Amino acid sequence: MEKKPKSKICKESVPMPKQKLEERIHNFNEVALGYTEEQAVAEAKRCLQCPEPKCAEGCPVDIDIQAFIKLIAERKFDEAIAKVKEKNSLPAICGRVCPQEEQCQNACVMGKVGDPVNIGRLERFVADYEMKKGAETPRKQAPTGKRVAVIGSGPAGLITAADLAKLGHEVVVFEALHKLGGVLTYGIPAFRMPKEIVQAEADYVRKLGVEIKLNALIGRLHTIPELLKNGFTAVFIGTGAGLPTFLGLPNESLGGIYSANEFLIRVNLMKSYAFPDYDTPIRVGEKVAVIGAGNVAMDSARCALRLGAKEVYIVYRRSRNEMPARAEEIENAEEEGIILKLLTNPTKFFGDEQGWVKQMECIKMRLGEPDQSGRRRPIPIESSEFIMNVDTVVIAIGRTPNPIIQRTTEGLQTTKRGTIIVDEETGQTSLEGVYAGGDIVTGEATVISAMGAGKRAARSIHDYLMNE
Repeated sequence: MEKKPKSKICKESVPMPKQKLEERIHNFNEVALGYTEEQAVAEAKRCLQCPEPKCAEGCPVDIDIQAFIKLIAERKFDEAIAKVKEKNSLPAICGRVCPQEEQCQNACVMGKVGDPVNIGRLERFVADYEMKKGAETPRKQAPTGKRVAVIGSGPAGLITAADLAKLGHEVVVFEALHKLGGVLTYGIPAFRMPKEIVQAEADYVRKLGVEIKLNALIGRLHTIPELLKNGFTAVFIGTGAGLPTFLGLPNESLGGIYSANEFLIRVNLMKSYAFPDYDTPIRVGEKVAVIGAGNVAMDSARCALRLGAKEVYIVYRRSRNEMPARAEEIENAEEEGIILKLLTNPTKFFGDEQGWVKQMECIKMRLGEPDQSGRRRPIPIESSEFIMNVDTVVIAIGRTPNPIIQRTTEGLQTTKRGTIIVDEETGQTSLEGVYAGGDIVTGEATVISAMGAGKRAARSIHDYLMNE
């Protein structure tokens, strides 16, 4: 009997279509356009369907990656999204902003002989496919009669609420702002995370029966002890890290110097890019310096470019190898004309007669031995100071938790940084029935790590409620 020839392995991944460069730098529409059906099937067929897949080990939310990709390859798109949603209620979000290249794709066996399979882009494809058709509400377990308060509607809060609702619990989400989504809404620009996608994912959570309360700042409206006295059996804290960090340099209070938090909230949540249709202008000059090199810094720089800046610099004290932003975001930024000013650290700001920033003194750096972060320590080079002419500065060097809940919840143990101390496996805080996860625990981290923490906490909360 004649053997069938083995199909040739395609070592190169299917590229993701993008908006044309000359168009995208002038709008806030999504840059990555997503796979077509043919492109998705072609990419899915690159999966080796390993007997012992490693990719799933790198997924914080435990998706059966091999199974959903096989279903895409067979053009069973409805079954594929159903398989993803067994574990992940927010796939359209994860498919866009999860750092797959460091997690599931980093473990992909195909990556040993060529490009790893684009798992995140395939997840996005099936999520967008379902959105076009209309998402079906999954079956829920019988009501348990237990009520859970979820504080914060960011990625940790939404995934916790969704998982608990599916298990039959009554869930109420308290969101301090006037829109759902947390960092997904106020922190990530529309060209990377369209707000209609966040809204659609939030609507899915609503369809599960989750009640949403907006403009509800816990710590002011109610305290956690009050929630536990008034009908809630458990509480999950997923309030993220929303307080900006500053450099502490001379003249840092000059006009035109923004924290990345303020800058991105004005752009994303308050739609300053659509002024005067939205009456929330933001002043952006011709020469913009963004301090930092994470995803928030890249987002800020690319927003500044779209708001009319002629020159935008990423000013970073280490080299390109140490930049914490996703490689894809650095690549997009450079394509769009963002200039990397590496091994450079600001030391002082200078203003004009009206109190607006006009110059920034910097010092050149060299790299020494690795520090606690594992990256090489930046060391100032003596007498290497120089002046940069700038009229806007965005400081994107990290964010810390808002302390209001910690200050109004007696007995809640926290670290010196203001993060909440929890059991890593369960998310349990020092208080019975109170759990936490995401950036409020770890400090500023990734969307998918927050979602993973939310899923672990949801399982633990369910066990606690059923064995109370």
